[in-house]
Amino acid sequence: MAQRTTRINQLLQREFSEVLHTRWRSESVRITISGVDISPDLRQAIVFYSVIGSEEEKQAARKLLHKVRNPLKAEVFKRVQIKYTPEVRFIYDESLARGTGLIDVLDQVAEEDRRREERAAD
Repeated sequence: MAQRTTRINQLLQREFSEVLHTRWRSESVRITISGVDISPDLRQAIVFYSVIGSEEEKQAARKLLHKVRNPLKAEVFKRVQIKYTPEVRFIYDESLARGTGLIDVLDQVAEEDRRREERAAD
């Protein structure tokens, strides 16, 4: 059962992303569907999304997903036939932003190390 749920999650992630970026191309350019978590009974689905950009762009993405939730859901579940059409919620996924921040910190540390080595060599 867990393997089936995992496959459904992956399929839904791909379909939500494809429909969103095809139908609402210009508005969704900064949105990434980072994952889907469907309940074992297939009645509820959480769609995780990330946004590249400022706080205003995050708010615009949230508003867009709220506005297009029903037509997006309808289009996805026309393509994906499962026993129930689940209730869909969109939740902002901060992991991409945290990962980007971590990479920035690592880059800063590497730059400081490089400068320290240059000073030591002089």
